[in-house]
Amino acid sequence: MFSKSRINEPGPKASEPEKKVPEASSAVGGKSGSDFAAPVSRGKPAASVLSSDLTVVGNLKTTGDIQVEGVVEGDIRAHLLTVGESATIRGEIVADDIVINGRVIGRVRGLKVRLTSTARVEGDIIHKTIAIESGAHFEGSVQRQDDPLAEGSKPGLAAN
Repeated sequence: MFSKSRINEPGPKASEPEKKVPEASSAVGGKSGSDFAAPVSRGKPAASVLSSDLTVVGNLKTTGDIQVEGVVEGDIRAHLLTVGESATIRGEIVADDIVINGRVIGRVRGLKVRLTSTARVEGDIIHKTIAIESGAHFEGSVQRQDDPLAEGSKPGLAAN
């Protein structure tokens, strides 16, 4: 692959890495100075994380993903919602995909809902598919709907 003549010649050796480095960085996102911004602008943004020492009073709404480790007193709408083991949510959750490891007090509406063994849910769950692991605590009703995200399941919610 490499010949002795190319190793000994300083000109081509120095220019080859320079040509390869811009090609590698352009595949990532263009300029080498924007390497950190490239994954965010090209692909899906990283999940928003609410840490365990954070308390939010109010509603959260995003088309992206949220991971809650702290306390939220309000409704949450997201694409993917992960409720951490130390988290407590008091309000309605509406998301395409919901994974509950912590505590939720309120209605849960999602296409895919998963309660892990550490989950504690007090409220109704409206879902398309559901999985409840052994050890999860659940108090409420479960209702299957083809479109649980539809606003018709709770009158007046469309205004929010």
